[in-house]
Amino acid sequence: MAHRVELEAPTAHLPHPAGKDRLDSTVEKAASLLRSLQHDDGYWLGELEADTTLESDYIFYLHVLGRFDRKRVTKLAEFIRRRQLDDGGWNIYFGGPSELNATVKAYFALKLAGHSPELQHMVRACRRVREIGGLERTNSFTRLYLALAGVIGWEMVPAIPPELMFLPRWVPINIYEMSSWTRAIVIPLTILYARKPCWPAPSHARIDELFCDPSRKTAAFDYTPGFNWRNAFLTLDRALRLYDRLSWKPGRERAVRRASGWMLEHFERSQGLAAIYPAMMNSIFASMALGYSPDHPVTARQIDELARFEIEEADTLRLQPCLSPVWDTGIAVFALLEAGTLPADDGLRKAAHWLLQKQILGGGDWQIKNRDGPPGGWAFEFRNDFYPDVDDTAFVLMALQNLSYPDHARLAKAIDVGLRWLVSMQNKDGGWGAFDRDNDHTFLNQIPFADHNAMLDPSSPDVTARVVECLGRFGWTASHPRIRRAVEYLLKQQHPAGPWYGRWGVNYIYGTSGVLRAFAAVGAKTNGAVERAMDWLRCVQQEDGGFGESIASYDDSTWIGRGETTASQTAWGLSGLLTGLPSNDPAVQRAVEYLIDGQNDEGSWDEEPFTGTGFPKVFYLKYHLYRLYFPLSALARYRRMK
Repeated sequence: MAHRVELEAPTAHLPHPAGKDRLDSTVEKAASLLRSLQHDDGYWLGELEADTTLESDYIFYLHVLGRFDRKRVTKLAEFIRRRQLDDGGWNIYFGGPSELNATVKAYFALKLAGHSPELQHMVRACRRVREIGGLERTNSFTRLYLALAGVIGWEMVPAIPPELMFLPRWVPINIYEMSSWTRAIVIPLTILYARKPCWPAPSHARIDELFCDPSRKTAAFDYTPGFNWRNAFLTLDRALRLYDRLSWKPGRERAVRRASGWMLEHFERSQGLAAIYPAMMNSIFASMALGYSPDHPVTARQIDELARFEIEEADTLRLQPCLSPVWDTGIAVFALLEAGTLPADDGLRKAAHWLLQKQILGGGDWQIKNRDGPPGGWAFEFRNDFYPDVDDTAFVLMALQNLSYPDHARLAKAIDVGLRWLVSMQNKDGGWGAFDRDNDHTFLNQIPFADHNAMLDPSSPDVTARVVECLGRFGWTASHPRIRRAVEYLLKQQHPAGPWYGRWGVNYIYGTSGVLRAFAAVGAKTNGAVERAMDWLRCVQQEDGGFGESIASYDDSTWIGRGETTASQTAWGLSGLLTGLPSNDPAVQRAVEYLIDGQNDEGSWDEEPFTGTGFPKVFYLKYHLYRLYFPLSALARYRRMK
């Protein structure tokens, strides 16, 4: 990275070492709470919280379905209204600034729900949109939804032609060079772009007042100086949109059929397309554009799956972006084992049985670029067989490793196949990404519809670290060629100040903790890299003993390692410190004291900030179980070291 962070170690007084009774009480209280949250079928599932763009989109979605129930829409609107910031906008993470797309979507949704533009909160929202760029500066997915509502023209939408489906795999712009989630989001959009359906919003929901300059509605397509990929793709986009206006487009309908065939195929063996909200909502819109009514079995099933993401309360209705049972269950089992729960515990056996049933033994999109490995991974959700996840698989394998399960042969086989799949997903650079192999053509980020900052799924330090830690726990060492390549990748990725980037968790505290655990697990020799990382952790530890890092660190390097202290990030920091420091080290003691002192009466920890990452700079997450099972795991590990 270009910027070095200047750090100073905190000088606060050191607390007394945690007493054994207090420590035991904290660990047992947290473990008891976590055990109580296990579902009867054996899994854990915490709420997955996101920003208000989901509720805003859902109001429009109910309008499209013709199910604009006033009571439900009012509850959605109330949830959105409560999240409005003092400056009139909406943000995309707790404590963050107003964000243009979230604010435009909220304003449109509230107008659709019947809020008058003359109301004070709407006046402030309108003013804030114009202050931060105006409707013409929104991203491509926001503009496409608004075009579907008929409130803007299709000239503001970048070309997303279904002819993408024809591009062979040797062409670097083909659909399998996109990240798995982008592929699932975009392919339904190609159908919508071809058909251009319109579910017109009522006249009172027009939003023309949000433009800063109505004469420059296509400002997002302005060229930049020089010869670059962005300008090349903008030229291609102009050509494609000219082609789109032709009355005769050879191959267009065949392309639509191919896209719809891909979509319908991927409805199978999953609980909704890719089991994630934007892909699922887009697929419902695309199905309707193809002529399927909301009551048709094809569409109705997707609608039912999306409805499972709803959380309705007395006054509000909110939406989760997906469900995380495999992820939550793997980490919960791992944490309980760390806390001393017996491997033959009935609850853990139930969890093992559930996890073994969720192993994916069929094919998926990952096989397009990985023909070496047998199926055997785990997905993030209840069922998403086309998209097993490297990070989930590594955590599940670490959870299963030390369990006592009656059918030992089945458990051993599942672990063996899972490990072989995991290893086979290693990229050429030595690292691992989340869902695909070698998904790293960075120039694709310049495609006009790629402005969601999630076009690719390259190697990341945090996922690579999880895999290395997992393999280390199964006996792999730094001398193994694959581990050696992974360590080399990680060393190249270290920030000059000492930490590592966190792609899927916020942010450098998350990445650094994972890499330190990985190096310790395989006994890697790092030529001072570990010492620099430890020094960095010591320097960013806060006066209260905890750790915290703002999501702003993804945009502004001055926030790296800085932010409101949280339990989950303190747990990550403590876990990292424990890989190389003794239990009586002052930095370790201060982090332990922070967690012990911060435990609430229920047995968990209070935490408002988001500490999970969906798409850096665009979409963030709050995993409601992070504040329980990560502190439990870190404190339990500390207790074993004493």
